[in-house]
Amino acid sequence: MKTPERRSLPRATTTRRDFLRTTAGAAAAVTLVVPAVHAAQENTIKIALVGCGSRGSGATANALSTKGPVKLWAMADAFQPRLQASLKALGGQFGKQVEVPLGRQFVGLDAYQKAIDAVAPGGVVLLATPPAFRPIHFEHAVQKGCHVFMEKSFAVDAPGGRRVLRAGELAAQKNLKVAGGLMWRHDKPREEVIQRIHDGAIGEIILLRTYRMHGPWGGHTRPAGMRELEYHLTYWLNFTWAGNGFLAEAMVHNIDVCCWAKNAWPIAAQGQGGRLALTQPGQWYDHYNVEYFFADGTRLLAQGRHMNYCWDIYSDFAHGTKGSAVIMESLAAPNPRIYRSQLQTRENETWRYCGRQPNPYEPGGRPFENLRQSGNPYQVEHDLLFDAIRQDKPHNEAQRCAMAAMTAIMGRMAAYSGQRVTWEQALRSNLELAPGLESYTWNSTPPVLPDKQGRYPIPIPGMVKAF
Repeated sequence: MKTPERRSLPRATTTRRDFLRTTAGAAAAVTLVVPAVHAAQENTIKIALVGCGSRGSGATANALSTKGPVKLWAMADAFQPRLQASLKALGGQFGKQVEVPLGRQFVGLDAYQKAIDAVAPGGVVLLATPPAFRPIHFEHAVQKGCHVFMEKSFAVDAPGGRRVLRAGELAAQKNLKVAGGLMWRHDKPREEVIQRIHDGAIGEIILLRTYRMHGPWGGHTRPAGMRELEYHLTYWLNFTWAGNGFLAEAMVHNIDVCCWAKNAWPIAAQGQGGRLALTQPGQWYDHYNVEYFFADGTRLLAQGRHMNYCWDIYSDFAHGTKGSAVIMESLAAPNPRIYRSQLQTRENETWRYCGRQPNPYEPGGRPFENLRQSGNPYQVEHDLLFDAIRQDKPHNEAQRCAMAAMTAIMGRMAAYSGQRVTWEQALRSNLELAPGLESYTWNSTPPVLPDKQGRYPIPIPGMVKAF
């Protein structure tokens, strides 16, 4: 039988984070730090970028595109080439808004401290490193008196999630502003359909469904001569300790939106998953099916898969006692709709979003052209953050970000262990995926290592400690 042609990840899954990968050769996603101010005057807000990959560089482009004077002031990354690629691309696009001389370019695992300190206090920190480092960097930024934008998925385990919650509480006490990279919360089509759901358009929600099913992620082999820890941090999508796993890293957006529609967080989860089609090194499952339980008996079914030659769908649905809703039809075009029944046909449609739907996922033209579209949720989340800083408005998304991350982690715990995991068990867990991460150097040994055949340990349900 003829083997079908190998498919790549569908274009609809491309995000702003991928732009530098094609325009400047930047590699894995990393953390950004951006300085900010409390005063309402036209003060220049200085940004510190910690982690200069495509995610961080895209977020910096959004920050530099907000109203009022903003400057990229400091940059940090574990890898010098990545920092230089980001600096070149951002400098070429934003010119004098980028003012990062050699003395404010920091490289290494402790570089985040130096970049944050360069803009503290009152700066804005954009965090976009692999999520294992998010709690550490967030905590340091808040302690130094900086405002923060942090990319998802915010934490990889419960100790990290609790750390984000504590740092968020400290930020509130200090009147610091915090934004998180769950940009769909600031997307007009999704806002409208969810408001209608909250207003009773489909009655009481009884079921939510979310799907993220497309081509493979991760799986990069280790280049010859690359140190083990360097490999893990360069290709962090291969490893649960650094990248969280597909459900908790990639599907956290979908899970968050469904919980937003329900206006509640689940109390438990059970599920399953595995690794069938991936042949490259790494630990990630390539499929998940997790059932979340809400306190009123409602269920959220979350199904994820990243394999070739399979049926693809990237959508969110809500079902109620009086009808149903499409929250998102596809990544590039949500096209939300309301129906009078569970049969989602055009004749049963009672409402459809007809406004503009910016598509930030189609790369083209200048590197950051799509990021600056009017209504682009990636831009809106930064516009809101910087406006809150300049006008001294309340703005702290840390708790919601931590709750979304822990909900996704609870589902991953359930799938990895084969157990039903409650919210209390998940949140109170002391299981750390990378103990001592804060003290890592390039000579440190990663928490997982390959066997003699080069295979990394894969979670086996029934044999894995859940919490």
